[in-house]
Amino acid sequence: MLGERDGGKGSVASAGEIPHLAVEKTDGAVTAEEMIDVLKALLPKGDVVHEGGRGSSKVGPSMPYAAVVFDDGKGKAQISLSLNTVGPDGEMADDYVTCPSEALVDQDSCTAETLADGSRFMLIRGFVYGRGEGAKQWRATMVTPQGVLVDASEYDSPVEKGGEITRSAPPLTAEQMKSLVTDASWQPLTEEFRAEARNPPAADTRPGEPSGEDVTKTLTQLLPKGMEVTDRGGDVGYGYVVVDDGKGRSFIQINVQPGMSDLASRFTDASELPDGTRVLESQEADPDAKGGAGTVGWTVDTLRPDGFRVVIPAFNAPGQGQDASRERPALTMDQLRAVALDKKWPTLGGSRPGPGAGARRPGVSARAQGI
Repeated sequence: MLGERDGGKGSVASAGEIPHLAVEKTDGAVTAEEMIDVLKALLPKGDVVHEGGRGSSKVGPSMPYAAVVFDDGKGKAQISLSLNTVGPDGEMADDYVTCPSEALVDQDSCTAETLADGSRFMLIRGFVYGRGEGAKQWRATMVTPQGVLVDASEYDSPVEKGGEITRSAPPLTAEQMKSLVTDASWQPLTEEFRAEARNPPAADTRPGEPSGEDVTKTLTQLLPKGMEVTDRGGDVGYGYVVVDDGKGRSFIQINVQPGMSDLASRFTDASELPDGTRVLESQEADPDAKGGAGTVGWTVDTLRPDGFRVVIPAFNAPGQGQDASRERPALTMDQLRAVALDKKWPTLGGSRPGPGAGARRPGVSARAQGI
């Protein structure tokens, strides 16, 4: 989702340094030059001091995009826009156009709406890393009924990550960002791109992986008595809740992942149960590395013999990157362990793939940062 960590913030560029944006040549129907030209034509009065982009490809998945460094006289800022395809009725599409919980994504504001043509639109004003850390990121996304994703971002810096802040806010207003992604100028390119990409999948769940709704519902059912759930949500194979037991809010998330046998090396020092399930337990400060004051995270990570993984962290804060709201997480280590090892998890998501199958990522859901 918005501003995912890439493992480090990197070095800080000087204010006068221009990022390297290249024009990548491709063999597809949509060219980098076309993407750049449309983006530049839709910008307000100002100077484009650098530009780059990539077109589509005839072979394999592609994501044409354009990026510019724009200066309206108030400071240089990067603006980018990309095209992609998604299943219009799947959870991935929902994720792009549904305002995220503040427990997951630090933000100043977020609005979502359905447009007259049935397209779904979202605008979120957030941050690359977090409030007070690095650049602001204002992002506008639109998913059409045909499954085309138009995704634009702007920053208060000439680079997305590691650059110096050059202005008080990104240059385009909320209305200008909406106009940028919804403008009819993109239609010829989106039609060419969609025809080349063929039809997107009808759904984006992976074999054996449960829906976010099922994961969140099951997690809620397994919570100890006396927990008030103040927020909840999920994604494919992922769920979260924010609970309050009268001692302050606590953020709890869980990933349910079939086919993760390739992670067996992480469990070398784990305890092993009679059925062969391996269990790792940890307690650490600043568990999501987002700098929340006083935060601690308790995690139980389990891997069954067939590669079925369930990992559940709990914070003593109401969300990622937020300051502690209580001394400890709302669930004890024993309670987290009981949830992770519950027999309900393997029954979700239909048939289970064998070891190694469906292991599309070594980590977790895109939303489950910090696990």
